[in-house]
Amino acid sequence: MKKYIVLATMCIVALVNIKGTFYKSAQPRRLEILFMGHTAAHHQSDKLAEIVQQAFFKKGINITYTTNPDDLNDAVLSKYDGLMLYANYDTISKSQAQALLQFVKGGKGFIPVHCASFCFRNSDEVVKLIGGQFSTHKTGTFDMVVTDKKHPIMKDVIPFNTWDETYVHTKINKEIHVLTERIEGDHHEPYTWNNTYGKGRVFYTAYGHDERTWKNPEFLKLLENGVRWAIGKKAEKDLTKLLKPDPAYTVAEIPNYENRNPIPKLQAPLSTAESQLLTQIPVGFNMQLFAAEPDIEKPIAMAWDEKGRLWVLETIDYPNTVREDKGEGLDRIKICEDTNGDGKADKFTIFAEHLNIPTSIVFARGGVIISQAPDLLFLKDTNGDDKADIREKLISGWGTFDTHAGPSNLKYGLDNKIWGTVGYSGFNGRVGDQRFNFNQAVYHFTPDGKKMEHLGSTSNNTWGLGFSENNDVFVSTANNSHSDYLGIPLPYLQRLAMPGMESVKKIEGHYGMHVVTKNLRQVDVFNGFTAAAGHNLYTARNFPEEYWNKVGFVNEPTGRVIHRAILEPDGSGFKEKDGWNFLASADEWMGPVQAEVGPDGAVWVSDWYNFIIQHNPTPRGFQNGKGNAYINPLRDRTHGRIYRIVYNGAKPSTITKLDKNQPEQLIAGLQSDNMFWRTTAQRLIVEGGYTQLAQQLFGLVRNRSIDAIGINAPAIHALWTLNGLGLLNGTNAEALTVAEEALKHPSAGVRKAALQVLPLTPRSMAAIQQTGLLNDINLNTRLAAFLAIADMPASADMGSFLASAQKVAQNANDYWIKRAIPIAMATHQKGYGEETKAANLAAMEKANISRARVDQTVKITVVQNAMKFDTKTFTVKAGSMVEVELFNPDFMQHNLLVLQKGSLEKVGAAADKLAQDPKGIDQNYIPKMPEVLAGTRLINPQETVKLKFRVPADTGDYPFICSFPGHWRIMNGIMKVVK
Repeated sequence: MKKYIVLATMCIVALVNIKGTFYKSAQPRRLEILFMGHTAAHHQSDKLAEIVQQAFFKKGINITYTTNPDDLNDAVLSKYDGLMLYANYDTISKSQAQALLQFVKGGKGFIPVHCASFCFRNSDEVVKLIGGQFSTHKTGTFDMVVTDKKHPIMKDVIPFNTWDETYVHTKINKEIHVLTERIEGDHHEPYTWNNTYGKGRVFYTAYGHDERTWKNPEFLKLLENGVRWAIGKKAEKDLTKLLKPDPAYTVAEIPNYENRNPIPKLQAPLSTAESQLLTQIPVGFNMQLFAAEPDIEKPIAMAWDEKGRLWVLETIDYPNTVREDKGEGLDRIKICEDTNGDGKADKFTIFAEHLNIPTSIVFARGGVIISQAPDLLFLKDTNGDDKADIREKLISGWGTFDTHAGPSNLKYGLDNKIWGTVGYSGFNGRVGDQRFNFNQAVYHFTPDGKKMEHLGSTSNNTWGLGFSENNDVFVSTANNSHSDYLGIPLPYLQRLAMPGMESVKKIEGHYGMHVVTKNLRQVDVFNGFTAAAGHNLYTARNFPEEYWNKVGFVNEPTGRVIHRAILEPDGSGFKEKDGWNFLASADEWMGPVQAEVGPDGAVWVSDWYNFIIQHNPTPRGFQNGKGNAYINPLRDRTHGRIYRIVYNGAKPSTITKLDKNQPEQLIAGLQSDNMFWRTTAQRLIVEGGYTQLAQQLFGLVRNRSIDAIGINAPAIHALWTLNGLGLLNGTNAEALTVAEEALKHPSAGVRKAALQVLPLTPRSMAAIQQTGLLNDINLNTRLAAFLAIADMPASADMGSFLASAQKVAQNANDYWIKRAIPIAMATHQKGYGEETKAANLAAMEKANISRARVDQTVKITVVQNAMKFDTKTFTVKAGSMVEVELFNPDFMQHNLLVLQKGSLEKVGAAADKLAQDPKGIDQNYIPKMPEVLAGTRLINPQETVKLKFRVPADTGDYPFICSFPGHWRIMNGIMKVVK
C-alpha cells in the first residue's frame, strides 16, 4: 500500500511540474487583430487602420492590415485573435464564409465596423453573424444614447456627439444585445451591439464613416473595449498580464520641423527586450536578438562572409566627426560569430579599426571593400588571424561635404562587378582612363577598381539598392521616392543624348508609410518616405511563397518601420504595391537602416538605435557640423542592435559555410535556394579561376526545370559564372553553345541572363533573332534582347526589323521598350543615332529657352540645406514679361510656382494631396488648377531652370512657392506686382 501511495505522490508531482512548465512556456503576448479593408476610395480603410494601430499599439494590440478577401481561410485566420472588418465587399465565397464562421464559432473575435454591415450580403449566415445589414443612410451630427451602461464594452466610455453617416439597418438578428442607439424623432436605431456565435463573440458598431469619428477618443475607447471583449476572456486576460513598456519622457532640445504642439520630448532608451515588446512583425514570425551593445555599437552596415559570419561596420564618428587623418577614427569592422549555435553572437573580433565614417562593406578578392569617403578601401587578412594587414585605396574621389550623402550599398552583382549608390555628395575623380563627375546615382566597378560605369541618375539622396533573382535592379531614395526601377543603364541613354534620369523610373504605388508611433518626427514629406534606405528583396525560400523574389524591404528609420514593397511586373518594368509593414516599432529609438536575407534565409535587421535620425536641413537654434549634419548632443554613440526575423515554419539552411578551396562544394552552393549562397559561390568560383568546373556549370544551365514562381536560379548564376571565368568570350565552343541553348530556356530569367552574357558577335545576334527573343512573351526579357542587339555589330537587316518593331503596339506602349528600340536603331540604321541625338539636344534646348523678349530677369537661388529661397520678395511691373532664373545648389529637387493672389494655402493643400498620388512626380508636383499661374519643372541639384511668364495685369501680392511635398510651408515668398 505504501508503495502505491509513493507512486501516486510521484505522479501528482509530475503533473504539477508538467502544468507548471506549460504555464511558464505560455507567456503573455501581444494581441493579434487582422484588419480587413479594401482599396476603394470611399471609406478610406487604410487611413482608419493607421489611426487604430497608433491608438492601440502601446496597449499591446497589433493591427495587421489586408485588402485581400482570400485571407479569409483557415490557415491565415488561425494566426489571429480577432478579425476587424471595414470594407465594401458585396459577396463572399462559400469557402471564405465557412472559414469566417468557423473562426468565430471556434472561439475567436469578430469586429465588423460601419460599412461592414453591407458586406457579404449573399450569405444569410454571415449577415446573421454581423447582426444586421445596412439599408439606408443620410448624414448628420447626433448623440450616442447608451442602453446598457453596465456592459464591459461601455466601461469608461463617455457618450459622445459626432458627425457620421446615419445608418438604418435591416435583417437585424433578434439575438443581438444593443449597447447604444441613435435616436431620430421617435425612431430608436440600434447602433452598437454585441452577440455570441458558438464559442466566439461579435462586436459591431455603425459609427465610423471617416476620421471625424475615428479620431474621437471616446469612439476609440468604445472600439478598444469592443475588441477586448470580442477576443474572449482568456486572450483578454493574457493581454492584461502582458508587460507593456512605458518609457520615460523628458524635456529636451529636439528639432520640431512639423511645428507640433505640444513640442516633442525625449524618450529614454529601452532594453532590447522592452524594445521588442514595442515592435510588431508579421504573425507567424519571431524576432530574435543576435547582438547588441556593448558588444556592437552604431551598426551602419553589415555583410556575411563565406563562413556565414556576420561582419558589421560600426561608426561612432558619424555624422560630424570628419577627420583629416582617417587613421585616427574611432570606427571599425567587427566580425560577430555564434559559436555555440544558440542564435546569438558570442565571439567578437575586430577585423580593422581606426576608420572614419565607413558606410558600406562587400566581400571581394579574398578581402573586403568598404566605402569611406573620399575613398573606397580594400582590406585583407593574409595570415588567417582575422585581422586586416592590407589596407589600400581602391578608388578616390567620393564627396565628403555631407556624410549622409556619400557612397553606400556596395554589393556583389550577378555581372561579377561591385555595385553601389551615392547621394548628393557625389563622385568626382578618375578611374582608369576615364573621368567621372556624378551624384545621386547607381554605379558599378570591377573588383580591382580599374574600371567603373555610371549606370543611372536618381531624383534624390540615394540610400537603397537591391537585386532580384532575375537580375532586376531596384533603388530607393530619400524624399518621396522609396521604390524605383533601373530599367536602362545610362550608357545606353547617352548614345542618344537622353536625360540621365530616364534610366531610373519611380514605381511606387503609394505615398504614405504606416507608423505605429504617434510621435513621428520628420524633416519633410510628412507621413511619407523621407529617409528610405535599402531595397533588398526576399531572395531565399524559407519564408512563405508570397515573399519569394517579390517583396522588397525598404527601411525608414524616421518612421521606425521596415516597409514591405510588393514588386509586380508592369510591362517590361515593374510597379510597387503597398504591402504595409514587415516591422514597425513604437520605440522612438529603433532605427532600422538595413534589412537583408542572411545565410539562414531569415531577414537580418541592423538597428541604428538612435533617438535622433534626421541629418539636415539645420533646424532653428542649431548649427551644422563638419559632416553637414546639425549638431545635437542627443545623438547616441553607444547603442546598436542586430535582429533576425525568422519564419516559424522555416526549414534549416542546408548550407552553413563554403570553403573557397573546395570547388565541388562551391557547385553545391550555386544550387542553394538562397541567393546569398549562390552569389557567394559564384564569386568564389570566379575569384578562384575554377575553369575545371565548366562541365558542371554547363549541366546547371541545361537543367530546364523551374520552381514554383518560374525561376531556375542556379542556371542564371551558372551563366554569369561562365562569363566571369572568361569562358563565353568565344574561345570555348561548348560554352557558347550552352549559352545559345539557354536562349530557349523555359525560365524568362535564364533567357535574359543568356542575352546578357553572350559575346557581341554576328553569331550571337543571329541566335537572338532565331529564338525570337525580340518578340519574347516576357517583356522584361524582350527589353534585354533589344539592349543586347544595341551592342551587336551594325546590320542593315536588323535596322529594318527594328523600324518595324517600333510600330508594334505592345512595344510602342511599353515605357522601357519604346526607349530601347531607338537606342538599338542608333547602332543598326546609318545616321539615325546622330540625327536622334541632335533632335534630343534641340528639344532639351527648346525646353529651357523661350523666344519671348524679357522685360525683367529675377534670379532666385535655393538656400543649401535650409529649404528656403534666398529671395523673399521681388517686384515686377503689371503685364510685363518676366524671366525667373532658379538655381538649385541644394541636395534635393525643387521647383518654383507663381500663384494667384491669396491662394497659398489652397495650392499648398493641393500639392500635399498630389504628393500622395504615385503619378504626382510626373506632374512635377504642380497641381492642375487655375490658381497656379506659372511653374518650373522639378530641377535636380546643381541645375538651373528659367521660367518665363506674363505678369498679371492686376497689382498686388502674388505668392511663389516650391511645391515639392511639404516644402511650400517654408519655401515661399511674394511677387509684388505694381503699375
